[in-house]
Amino acid sequence: MAYYFAYGSNMNPARVVARIGETRRAVHGWLQEHRLSFDKASRVDGIAHANVQPAPGERVEGVLYELLEAEQITLMDPFEGRPHEYERFLHPIVTREGVIDAWVYVALPERTAEGLKPAREYLEHLLGGRDFLTPDYFTALSGVEAVHALDDATLAQLGLSRTTPR
Repeated sequence: MAYYFAYGSNMNPARVVARIGETRRAVHGWLQEHRLSFDKASRVDGIAHANVQPAPGERVEGVLYELLEAEQITLMDPFEGRPHEYERFLHPIVTREGVIDAWVYVALPERTAEGLKPAREYLEHLLGGRDFLTPDYFTALSGVEAVHALDDATLAQLGLSRTTPR
């Protein structure tokens, strides 16, 4: 079986279904020795997408999707900007069932920057994974400073919409 670990906007299961179709299942998982960062530069100045960075002793929570077919991960590549924005790597993801190797998208170093913030609409997709996160992690995520009141054209540049999860 093939697995995909989402720590960003794809923690919203509706977004994943809209992008790559149904998955076999989704469970809570975490990537050890990493931290969540909002340092992936988007197409809009000052706006970030999520990324993971190595960080001893920390962990990133997210949603581990079991894919119906191994090739299904390639359907996500265009949405993640692979290979120009992110690259994907197999990483061990810890679950209540044990450790499972899964695809994880990591921003290319040249596409990261300091001082960025996510759009509120983007952050809402992360919060859409609430059922898969611990209460403490969800609370911390809820407190991330975000950019509000972006217009529809700017949201479209970011791959976001107020009307669809895709």
